[in-house]
Amino acid sequence: MDPNRWRLDGQLALVTGGSAGIGRAIARELLGFGADVLLAARDASALESTRAELVEEFGDRDIQTFVADVASDEQRRELLDWVEDFGDGLHILVNNAGGNLSKPATDYADDEWREIFEVNLFSAFELSRYAHPLLTRHAASSIVNVGSVSGLTHVRTGAPYGMSKAALHQMTKNLAVEWAEDGIRVNAVAPWYIRTRRTSGKLADPDYLDDVLMRTPLGRIGEPEEVAAAVAFLCLPAASYVTGECIAVDGGFLRYGF
Repeated sequence: MDPNRWRLDGQLALVTGGSAGIGRAIARELLGFGADVLLAARDASALESTRAELVEEFGDRDIQTFVADVASDEQRRELLDWVEDFGDGLHILVNNAGGNLSKPATDYADDEWREIFEVNLFSAFELSRYAHPLLTRHAASSIVNVGSVSGLTHVRTGAPYGMSKAALHQMTKNLAVEWAEDGIRVNAVAPWYIRTRRTSGKLADPDYLDDVLMRTPLGRIGEPEEVAAAVAFLCLPAASYVTGECIAVDGGFLRYGF
């Protein structure tokens, strides 16, 4: 067996929303496989704290950060200009940044639901397009989009969030086919409830938690590292024949039956 199939040595990865939760876990996983990692997020202090933590753990890897709100097209362009300055192109793009505001459909103001689309969907589409020239500098490269089971079924997140994630999954399929000839594989992961700061409020309600666990065959909440492992697999040379896929990281939630 060629051990390089399970390594990312010499590869450069960009992870958006990389300062906490799933994004930070993805960065750590990619670093563990040998990649150098560029992190982007809005919160400068959280970003620097995450970088310091990762540098302490992976002192031999190159870890850089860029403060950007990917909901802003101007800042998306600035981010990719910064990546291009590294001079070697890009091997991996992980579109992880996302957000939500959960309300009944009739209660959203126009700017509220449009912002959800800007962060969850349009940023991923534009960053993928802007990164395309950098990704094609290598014979094989990879994009992984962090979707959600909300894009596959109703899970009380609010309609705009589910709509944006469903569109992200479809974008994954379209780009996978369109860019296959360019050597770019495009895949997605779809997490269920994962233990992060964003989910802590809802999961603190014992009745709601019981409801979630009752619908999760594995009977527990997922960990960020479990999503990160799926993302890393999709980036590895070992996954070189996998493209256009959406892997649910959901403890069996989508397969649940009475």
